[in-house]
Amino acid sequence: MHTILKSNSKEIIIGIDKPFVIIGEKINPTGIKKLGQALIDNNMEFVIQLAKRQVAWGAEVLDVNVGHPQIDEVAMIAIVVEAVRGAVDVPLCIDSNDPKILEAGLKFAPGKPLINSVNGEEKQLSSVLPLAKERGAAVLGLTIGEDGIPATAEERLVVAGHIIERAAKMGIPVEDIIIDPLVMTVGHNSLAATVTLKAIELIRKEYGVNMSLGASNVSFGLPDRQFVNSAFLSLAIQAGVTCSITDPIKLGSSIRATDLLLGKDANSIRYLKYFRATEKLRDQEAAAKT
Repeated sequence: MHTILKSNSKEIIIGIDKPFVIIGEKINPTGIKKLGQALIDNNMEFVIQLAKRQVAWGAEVLDVNVGHPQIDEVAMIAIVVEAVRGAVDVPLCIDSNDPKILEAGLKFAPGKPLINSVNGEEKQLSSVLPLAKERGAAVLGLTIGEDGIPATAEERLVVAGHIIERAAKMGIPVEDIIIDPLVMTVGHNSLAATVTLKAIELIRKEYGVNMSLGASNVSFGLPDRQFVNSAFLSLAIQAGVTCSITDPIKLGSSIRATDLLLGKDANSIRYLKYFRATEKLRDQEAAAKT
């Protein structure tokens, strides 16, 4: 099953038989104070810099989130989307919990974007799925039910099925639904990752849909988080996850290596190209700091 996202001239195919797709996470002011200030100041140069750097480091889709208490997010999402689409030619993922912000961003997103996100709660299903249908966008479905995040893999499977069923009733094809089975921090619950890995296997077997993860959640509160994230993401890719909203700079090499080891990189071409390109980027960025 293939989920296709499009920019003005580029098509990205997400699928279990395809190389893993990195959705760059950095255009999000949560945790990036400099970006939050740039949005307040209407400084699109910094936004463009973030977009270009992520694409250079291997992001094939860019997540765009403008959540900040000091700005008009409905107006700002349009400004940021226009700035990003003018700087890089990749599909966009419009990211918000507010349907009004999603709608405003979708108006300016090129091609066929991804909506981040909907979940299994009736309020979200009834407000976000019509936007996806009207726009012809793909949508990310989080396995959150009316009572929150289910504790077991089997319960997350049920929520995934509910989202897929509701989308089908609206005429949204199953290939345009990407499910996020969610991962909690192993620092709080040592079995959190195994529950998610089991959910991935169950959802893949039952529905065959593409899946995504916010892999960095798994390491929250732990030291050397990059190593935990990298190890977990490799396990998740093997289990059936096909894309992730993540940091291409920190995790791009691990993802390319995982694709290589899973036989998705004939003659190591993608891995070698990535190594050479990022080696140059590291040298360039190091020189710029001196």
